[in-house]
Amino acid sequence: MKDERISLAHGDGGEKTNQLIKRLFVTAFGHGEAAKFDAAPLEIPASHIAISTDSFVVDPIQFPGGDIGKLAVAGTVNDLAVSKAVPKWLTAGFIIEEGFPFETLQTIVQSMAKEAEAAGVKIVAGDTKVVEKGACDGIFINTTGIGVYEDVTPSHPKLEEGDAIIVNGTIGDHGMALMAVRKDLPIKSDLLSDCASLNQLIFKIIDRFGDKVKFMRDATRGGLASTLIEVCDDFHTSILLDEEKIPVDSRVKGACALLGYNPLFVANEGKILLVVDKSIVEEILQLMKEDPLGRNAAEIGKVKGIEAGSLTMLTELGTEKKINRLSSIQLPRIC
Repeated sequence: MKDERISLAHGDGGEKTNQLIKRLFVTAFGHGEAAKFDAAPLEIPASHIAISTDSFVVDPIQFPGGDIGKLAVAGTVNDLAVSKAVPKWLTAGFIIEEGFPFETLQTIVQSMAKEAEAAGVKIVAGDTKVVEKGACDGIFINTTGIGVYEDVTPSHPKLEEGDAIIVNGTIGDHGMALMAVRKDLPIKSDLLSDCASLNQLIFKIIDRFGDKVKFMRDATRGGLASTLIEVCDDFHTSILLDEEKIPVDSRVKGACALLGYNPLFVANEGKILLVVDKSIVEEILQLMKEDPLGRNAAEIGKVKGIEAGSLTMLTELGTEKKINRLSSIQLPRIC
């Protein structure tokens, strides 16, 4: 209801808690019978499952292109999908500050339900806690996702020299969309966050190309560069990026230049990095560009060597430079 606020009574397990759960969460997430139990029974048609958990504390909680609810669903769905597990179920835990507007909570929950439906996942269990005014910043959400390996068996990927690095679109959109709506920053932009569930695009790719897609990871909090540095470390691999081929929206470039940020390290919430066999580059790009979430897909680099463990970039000037992790925070509270 308009102007209604969340009170501590909504979290004390009494009548108001019961009303909140039945009136909002059960209605939005659509599991009336399961709500009678403390655990959701799941029928798992696979010998291997994947589990991922994440917490979301984004500021602001509503931003161009999404909100904390959409982000919570999409972020966990993507973590499962890049591991080649089909996302099936989510749990959702809410920590809500006393005085939080009920109407805003309703919008967030409905956003979660809409994104879950679009991604083909069910929100099957959850928890709500209300804390005193000032104990948290509005609302925090934790989600845990369960996925199943339907047609693939989880395995350790083997990267090889010459493998191509592909991204499904422009980088840095999420981080800069958030920065543009923060009150204390002198930038204005119509840029939208790229927040989206990517599982349907990912499984189009896997179904078509199978093991020739060697590795995937979503480039979120630390941006494209931090994600690839992790890949280099984890697989003792050297990767060379081509700066001219990395897709960056002109509005992101402008905002980064104004604020002194490097778009390589700006957060994304709808971007995947793929390491693929070089023989399928043109085919996979064509397939990705047929999907709205992959229309700006590009080959941005290659595996340069094995057992080196470093990320380098061929600059627009034709020189190579090593890319290192940031030593301090670039963008706070972006997921």
